[in-house]
Amino acid sequence: MSTKSTKEPWSVSAPDFGKSLTGLGINLLVKEIEPSLAFATDVLGAETAYWNEDFAVLKLGGVSWMLHADHTYSDNPYLGAVQGLETRGMGVELQLYNQDPDAAEARARARDCVVFAGCLNKPHGLRECYLLDPDGYCWVVSRPLRDGEE
Repeated sequence: MSTKSTKEPWSVSAPDFGKSLTGLGINLLVKEIEPSLAFATDVLGAETAYWNEDFAVLKLGGVSWMLHADHTYSDNPYLGAVQGLETRGMGVELQLYNQDPDAAEARARARDCVVFAGCLNKPHGLRECYLLDPDGYCWVVSRPLRDGEE
């Protein structure tokens, strides 16, 4: 693994963090940490548990996910599957439930992010929008429809 980090190491060791993980994990392989981190915090409203130039842990609504920069996967065979791709994550929707899609869409537009589909009330009972992050991952931000909304 190649690293670029110039920040102080996280207070949690990599082995301890790894042992703490349970259930479903989300790890997004990104070209660079900072643009994806900015999208997650500024547009999606996520909190940053930790970040450096190599790795980030984000939290929102009781869910955590990780970002790993491409250079950290130098000895991982998965890197070859995404290198050179303009857009990653095709066919995957990362759903953020019980969030404000209108606010997320407004923040995305203010940052000139790609709004793949603006907010709409859907027949499955959610108001949602589809946003693309800098690496092309599709984030669906939604909330339940309120009484009287269709």
